[in-house]
This record gives sequence, C-alpha cells and structure tokens, in this order.
Amino acid sequence: MGEEVARSQATQDEVPQVPPTPGPGLPAQAVSGSGQAMVEVDPTETAPRSGRSGPGGGNGGSGSQVQNLLKGGAGRNVGLVIALVLLCIVGIVTAGDRFASTANVLTILRLAAVIGVVSIGMTFVITGGGIDLSVGAIVALASVWATTLATQQMAADFHWIFMVSTALLVGAACGLVNGLLVAYGKIVPFIATLAMLAGARGLAEILSDRRTQIISVNSFVDFFGGSVLGVPVLVWMFVLVAAAGWVLLNRTTFGRRTFAVGGNAEAARLAGIKVQRHTVALYVLLGLCCGIAAVMLMARTTTGSSTHGGLYELDAIAAVVIGGTLLSGGRGTIVGTVFGVLIFTTLNNVFTLNNLSISAQSVAKGLIIVIAVLLQQRLAARAT
Repeated sequence: MGEEVARSQATQDEVPQVPPTPGPGLPAQAVSGSGQAMVEVDPTETAPRSGRSGPGGGNGGSGSQVQNLLKGGAGRNVGLVIALVLLCIVGIVTAGDRFASTANVLTILRLAAVIGVVSIGMTFVITGGGIDLSVGAIVALASVWATTLATQQMAADFHWIFMVSTALLVGAACGLVNGLLVAYGKIVPFIATLAMLAGARGLAEILSDRRTQIISVNSFVDFFGGSVLGVPVLVWMFVLVAAAGWVLLNRTTFGRRTFAVGGNAEAARLAGIKVQRHTVALYVLLGLCCGIAAVMLMARTTTGSSTHGGLYELDAIAAVVIGGTLLSGGRGTIVGTVFGVLIFTTLNNVFTLNNLSISAQSVAKGLIIVIAVLLQQRLAARAT
C-alpha cells in the first residue's frame, strides 16, 4: 500500500505545472524556462522601466517629462516668449523711453489687434490643411461695403450695428465662396483664394470708385475707438476672439475634426467626418474674422478703402507659421499665433522707432519666416 502511494506521488511530480491564464482578476505573469519559475508583473505598469528612476537616475521620470514638455507645444511657446523678450530688450536699448512708454505699448497692441484677428482665423484654415491668400482683399471689400453712403445712412437712422453686420456678412460670403470652390469645386486652395484676392480687391475699387470713404457715424467711432479700463476696445476684441478661438480649437468637436481633416482628410472621411462641409465651415470662419478685422480697421482709421488690408495675407501666414502651426496641416496653436503676431508687430515698431526702412523690415520678416519653416521641418523629422 505504501509503495503504491509513493508511485502515485512520483507520477504527479513528473507532470509539468501549467501556469494559470491571466484573467480579469489575475495579474499578468511572465513565464521563464519550463514554467516552474514565474514572475508577477504589476498590471498597472504600462511601459517597461528603463534605467534608474529618482533624483540620481539618468533616465528619471521627471527628466523625461521635462524633455517631453520642452519638445511639445509648451517648449515652442517658451521659445516664442524668449524671442519676444529679446525684441523688447533690443527696443529698450535702442529706443529707450520711446519704446518702453505706456503709449507705445498700447500702440503695439492696437496694431497687433487687427492682423491678430485675421491670424486667428488663418490658424483654423491652415490647421485644416488649407491656405487663404485673399484675406487682405476681403478686409478691404468688407470695409468699403460697410462704409458706403447707403450703409452709413441706414446706420445713422437705426444703429451702427448695421455697419458691423454688413462687414461680417461680406466677410462670411467671401469665405463661403472660397470654401465652396475648394471643397466642392476641387480647386487648389492657392488658386481659388488667389482668384478671390483679385476679384474682391477689384470689386472694392469699383464700389468705392478708388476713393477713401470717410465714416460719418460718430456713435460707431466713439464705441470702437474708446477704451475699457485704460485698454483700447480693439485690444479687448482681439483678446475675446483669441480666447474664443482657443476654446473652439482645443475644447470642441469642431476643433478635433479640424485636426483630423488637416492631418489626413481621407482617414477623417472614413471616420465619418464630412470633410467637404467642414472645409467650407473653416473658410467661412476665416471670412468672419476678416469681417471683424474690417470693423476694427474702420474704427482705427475712421475710413473704408480699397487699399485696406495690404499684404495682410503674408503677415497672417507668417504669424501662424512662427507660432508653430504646420503649413501641411494637422497641428495648430492659437497661443503660438498670438505670440507670432506680437513678435512681428514689436519688430515693426522697433524698426520704425530706429528710422529703419520698410525694405529692411521686409528682409527681416523673410529671414524669420525661413528660419521658422526650417525649424518646423527639423522638428517634424525628429518626431518621425
């Protein structure tokens, strides 16, 4: 009897032990050798640990987090802040109190506000994989249409909001035409918006007979030319548009779809996004921003003219690119665009205070744009 028990026990010892299959309530296990030695792995561990962690570790968690942060959007924004601070230092050293005065700072902000609003709208279009060369012409057309004698007469009889509504409607209509040509007409954005640039500028010249139209509605000028808490209303408008743009791009479904369409339009279509409709919406949004910019320019100059908005398309694209938005689409940042606008406006102000020519300003802008694009390509290559 004892010998049978011993044989049975020996037989059981020869049977290999099969480890339990990981399940919902069991930790994952790594089996080494024949399965007799098993090491439990923490199920909450999502990546293998490499190097040492902690203050003395070469690949510590905190160091990696800092590096990732600097490589991302925060790192780009830090670089923009440093560039802006350096420009301010140059302005103080070369122009002294003329640059550092409160009046000059408000002048910089007032000048940045108009092109800044256009740049916010341009950020959406470029992030969505498009581009718009007609923004300056749309601003001019909106300003002329909103300051015609008939429009101003109706504004004087009813309310100045009629002039604002006209500018917004004209901007949105131009954006709608651009969007339809690009999305449904299958015309390359460069060509479609180039045609709008010529058409809108020509229509503005026809409406105004190439004359500057003076705004006679005093209530309009008083409202938009005033200040709130010592800050011009135009600057507050820029702040509100930038804040609304940031929320729309980063905290809504519309923003997520914009990133998706710009990153890969075909993948976005397969995911259920109506790419053509969304593209039209992006151009309409930019058109609305051009209408707002036209209102701001009308208030600042008290005129409507077919010459308004000259080279706005170049300034807006430059500010967007400097801010970190990819020209190929799929990545955009409103905060970076705001810093890009401030950098270019401050640069122009420093050049003007030092009596440097506009040609020198253009050369400096061109160099900055080239450097920014080269940096974008290098960062994209590293990411790949």
